[in-house]
Amino acid sequence: MDRCVPTARAGVARGKGAWRDAKGFRLYLMDGERIVHRLSWHQVHNAHELGEALKHLKEAGVMPKDQVRLCGVADGAPWIWQHVKALVAHARQILAYSHGADDVHNVAKAHYGTSWQALAWAEATMTRLYLGQVSAVLGELRRMQARSAEAEKVMAHCWDYLDEPREHTNYRTCRRGGYPLGSGGIESSNKFICHVRLKRSGAWWYAVNSNQMLALRCAKYNGTLDQVFVRYKQRLRETSE
Repeated sequence: MDRCVPTARAGVARGKGAWRDAKGFRLYLMDGERIVHRLSWHQVHNAHELGEALKHLKEAGVMPKDQVRLCGVADGAPWIWQHVKALVAHARQILAYSHGADDVHNVAKAHYGTSWQALAWAEATMTRLYLGQVSAVLGELRRMQARSAEAEKVMAHCWDYLDEPREHTNYRTCRRGGYPLGSGGIESSNKFICHVRLKRSGAWWYAVNSNQMLALRCAKYNGTLDQVFVRYKQRLRETSE
C-alpha cells in the first residue's frame, strides 16, 4: 500500500484549496518471474476508510490465501502495518527496500555532501540492508558524529524509520524465499491509475468527483469496467420504475 497526492479544492466560494491524499493498495501474484495483476484500488480517503475497504476485500474472497504465501510490502507508516495485520495476520511483512534507500542517501548527502565518500557510504549501507544487517546499520548511525544540525536531524529520521519496523527488514531471508522487496507494483499503479488522470497541469478536483473517476480508472485496470456499467444500468432501471 502506498499513497499518491491528487489535488482537490474545497470551499470554492471562498477560493480556498486543499491537498488530499489518495490512499490505495494493489494485489498481485508472483508466478516465477512473472507478476500477475489481481486488483488495484485507490480512493481519496483516510486511514480508517482504507481499513474498511480492505475488510470488504477480505470478505469478497479475492485473495486465494489458502493457496499461496501472502506478503505485504509497504512503507514505514504504522497505520499501514496495523491494517495489514488485521487483514492477513500471518502474511510476511516487508518494509519496502526502496524507501529505506531514500533515507540512507539523504543521510549520505547531509553528512558527506556530494563527495565520493557519500556515494561509498550509501552503497555500503544499502548492501548491509540488502543482506539483512539492519542492526549494523543502526549501530553505525548511532556512532556517526553529525557535522551539522541538519545532518543530525536527517540521521535521527533514518534511525526512526529503520528501527521501529526492524522486524520487517530481514531482506536476505525474504529474498531467498522469493518474496518481493520493493513497492514497484503500487508505485506504478499510483502513476498509471491516479497521477496520469488526476495530476494534470492546472487540474483540481472535488473529492467526491475524484473518487468517482478513480473508481472508473481502477475498474478499467482491474478488467471489471463492463460489470460496473451493468450495475449502473440496473440502478437506473430500478429508480425509473
